[in-house]
Amino acid sequence: MKRVVDIAGALAGLVLLSPLLLGLAVAVRLESPGPALHWSKRIGRYNRIFRMPKFRTMRIGTPDVATHLLADPEAWVTPLGRMLRRTSLDELPQLWSVLVGHMSLVGPRPALFNQDDLVALRTAVGVEILRPGLTGWAQINGRDELPIPEKVKLDREYLERRSLAFDLKIIAGTARAAVTGRGVSH
Repeated sequence: MKRVVDIAGALAGLVLLSPLLLGLAVAVRLESPGPALHWSKRIGRYNRIFRMPKFRTMRIGTPDVATHLLADPEAWVTPLGRMLRRTSLDELPQLWSVLVGHMSLVGPRPALFNQDDLVALRTAVGVEILRPGLTGWAQINGRDELPIPEKVKLDREYLERRSLAFDLKIIAGTARAAVTGRGVSH
């Protein structure tokens, strides 16, 4: 049932949001040189690597590490990128990843390919069996502000509590967090 909801939600989102997606792609291209999308190597279900699209929020040449590991993240983020990140609009291209089955609408956020500490802790608690999500329980409970062990604890809680009703609660909480920008550090 979850996969059916994911496909229907991703298709509806891509169709309904297509004017916004196109507008954001043009804005990213006009603001700074380079492609509109950044395809990031991420860890998916069963710890398999997949390529995940996001609107590019960083300048070309930014090291491919988690933002918090950059010496001066603000030097790399574009002005439009700040707004896209605060509102989570940079995540919208991931609807494609949901549609093709690499992701789900709700699940643990996909780790970067080089976030070995996060991947190891998630594997230790069995979370690697889940498809990563466009949003997740940890996303609405602190996002960037959470230390990795706390994110993993919330990911495990999601694994234990997952249901359609819980997913709908998380989606509603995500909408509130996106509007307020709560929990975004970069």
